[in-house]
Order: sequence, then structure tokens, then C-alpha cells
Amino acid sequence: MTTRFSSPDSVMRHAIELATKGQGFVEPNPMVGAVLVDADLALLGEGFHEQFGGPHAEVNALAGETVTSDSRLFVTLEPCCHHGKTPPCTQAILDNGIKQVAIATVDPAAHAAGKGIEQLRQSGVQVEVGLLQSEAQHLIAPFTKLMTSGSPYVHAKWAMSLDGKIATRTGNSQWISNEESRAIVHELRGRMDAIIVGAETARQDDPLLTARPQGPRKATRVVIDNNASLSLESQLIKTIDQAPVIVVCSDKASHQNIEALKSAGAEVVQIPGSDQVDITALLSEFGNRKMTNVLVEGGGKLLGSINDAHLIDEAHIFIGPRILGGADSVSPVEGDGNSTVAQSAKLGNVVTKNVGTDTYINGRVQSGQQSESQP
Repeated sequence: MTTRFSSPDSVMRHAIELATKGQGFVEPNPMVGAVLVDADLALLGEGFHEQFGGPHAEVNALAGETVTSDSRLFVTLEPCCHHGKTPPCTQAILDNGIKQVAIATVDPAAHAAGKGIEQLRQSGVQVEVGLLQSEAQHLIAPFTKLMTSGSPYVHAKWAMSLDGKIATRTGNSQWISNEESRAIVHELRGRMDAIIVGAETARQDDPLLTARPQGPRKATRVVIDNNASLSLESQLIKTIDQAPVIVVCSDKASHQNIEALKSAGAEVVQIPGSDQVDITALLSEFGNRKMTNVLVEGGGKLLGSINDAHLIDEAHIFIGPRILGGADSVSPVEGDGNSTVAQSAKLGNVVTKNVGTDTYINGRVQSGQQSESQP
């Protein structure tokens, strides 16, 4: 039975859905989907970028398909026009005789940035740009962040009680969230390039920070530890053969501690400047390594410093039906915070799900500040 789409929007929306299948497999490349249709919007071919270094979405959509003069290609991102790990997609489009191309959004990378569109137009291809643009830009937000800022896209995650605490006054936190919520966290970890915690969380929780079961990516486990004091008996060091460990410290950290961690197989990254690790400098280092998505799992001090620096791009919050109480119980985001509500980070594109007895809230931090409003 032939699939026929109801509108150009529905074709592009299908291309976006296809693109999401590459999540975790294609980074540091963007997720891209492509759909080939005839003049009546009947499906002729489809494809997505399946893995880093493999064929791009356009090539997969065109593979083995018979292209007619009225065929139209819908693609979520501007086709590349440069030789990378694969030949340029613009050439594949031209070689197949495609005369109409609909593109959701321009490639934000400096080496692209409209050049593919220009090449197609100069070759006589009718190119439409902007169909479902906001949805396509939402899809590639981590890639855009890496390409435009040189830093990875930062996910912040915490599990908290109904009264907004991530641990009791004694530091106990297992378990505020339920097994279903923790399964979502493992899935999230499985598509990250790095998972980051602070030294106190590493000491208190002694976490593994691995995805179970393993996802498409194996994240590097990172501890922000100013004095490189991570215990050699920690689970992170004991399981170093399962996933890499980086200890990030200041340039004033103990030389003895650094050498001991290196001997145990950990990588030690020293960030110069002060007794405290500069998180912005660290993210730039990770950007240089082409890390696209990183997950900050806490604790409160680390999340607070990242929030104060306006570095959180997306939040994953799990609320368990417990009341911990206590003025000395631990809050999820510490630091200096904001002096007014209007200055605080606000989430957009918010999705709320019931996960058993827990509530999962996911949203992206909106740029700019909230506007003041009168009650």
C-alpha cells in the first residue's frame, strides 16, 4: 500500500521523526531525516543519518529509488556541499536529477551556513527553506550549540522530594525516585558523551555513572574535584575498564593525588586559574573533544555553580512523593541563585509525565529573562 502524505508539513514532520532515530548514534554530527515524494506527495523513499561516518539522510532516502522529473526531496537540514567522511549530499541530489528540495533549516556550522542551498539554486534546483523550521532547530539544538559556541549542550538532572530536597541532612538520598524514573536516567546516560558529578556526590553516593543497559554511546565519567581527591577505592576507579574516568581539578591540586589517579588509569585534567575549577573552561575543553551532549547529575553545589553561570540548556527533574523536611536537607541547585524571580531560568517546551508514582519534568532553558508581571 502506497503511503501518501496529506500536506508538505506532514512530509517534513515525518522526516523529523525519522531523524530522531539517529539520536546517540550520529554525534557530533546532527540528526537529519529526508523523505522523497512524487508530485502527489506519495512516498518514494526515506532515510535518516544512522551513524557517525555513515551515509547521510539524503543518500539513504535516494538509494535505489527511481527519481522522476516531478520528484521532491524534503530534508530537515541543509544538505552538505563539502567532502567530509562522506561525499557532498548536494552532488547526490544533482546526480539523481532532483529539481525540487524543501529544507527545514539552514546548517549552523560555519563551513556550511547556506553554501549547500546556494549550490543547489545555482544548479537550477528549486529550493524552499523554512518549512517546520522551529521543530527542525529544536531537533539539532545540541549540534547548534557545539558549532556556534564550541561547547557541548548541557543537560542537568536531579531527583527531589515534594519539598524540593535531593538528600536528607545526613546526605542520604537512596532512593527518592522510583525504578521507572531511574530507568529513564539510564536511557539518558546512554546517549551522553560525558556524565559529570561533583566531588561530594562522588564521595557520598560512590556512583557508577554507567548506563544499564548500555546505550548507543559510552559516556566518559567526570568528577569535578578541585584537589583530585577521588578515592582509589571508589566504584568509578574500580570499574575504569568499563568506561573512561576523568578527574577535573585545579592547577593547585595535590601532585601526589594526581599521579595516583593517573596510575589507576584515570585521566586528570587540570584547569588553570584558581583553587576552583572553571566550569566554562572545562566545557570548552569538552567542546574541543567534540563532545555534543553532557549530563550534570549533581550535587547541589555543582548544579548551583552551573546555573549561576547560565550554562544549563535542558533540565530533567524527577519528583518523588516524599517529604524529607529539614532546614539542613540538601537542595538540588545551590550557588548564589537569583535576587528576583524575574531573573531566574525558565523552562520552555516543557513535557510532564507520570512515571509510576513519580513525576518527570523535562524542559529547555529559555534564553533571556522572564519579564516582570503583576499578580
